[in-house]
Amino acid sequence: MKLAYNIAIDAYRNNEVPVGAVIAHQGEVIASAHNQVELTGDPTAHAEILAITQATQKLEDWRLNECTLFVTKEPCPMCSGASVMARIGRVVYAVPDPKMGFMGGALDITKVQSLNHHIELSAGVLEEDCRALLSHFFAGKRV
Repeated sequence: MKLAYNIAIDAYRNNEVPVGAVIAHQGEVIASAHNQVELTGDPTAHAEILAITQATQKLEDWRLNECTLFVTKEPCPMCSGASVMARIGRVVYAVPDPKMGFMGGALDITKVQSLNHHIELSAGVLEEDCRALLSHFFAGKRV
């Protein structure tokens, strides 16, 4: 999660919402990204989506069952859905998002029984640091 946090700092420095994502496979980092929505003008350029794309290319397989996604903020609906579609085995996030989070915040995609894949979930890892970064970023936007 510390690597994801450091990547989120890069996003912050680039005027992107400071979310960082890292994907590990069998203990090895195979993908990392931060939000690039402003840079690309693409609303789908979230850290999780970019990291999933990198990981599938690295493994040459769209199924990421044996992978763990570490992300600094609870995934949104799009990123939660992409995690299920990519068959990610585990998601670890830092900051819960009660408004837009779909892994326990606003809704919990991991509780949908009809899905053909279920994700192991952990929350609150490095939460204070990641929350402070997000809060500082958005405080600067509201000035």
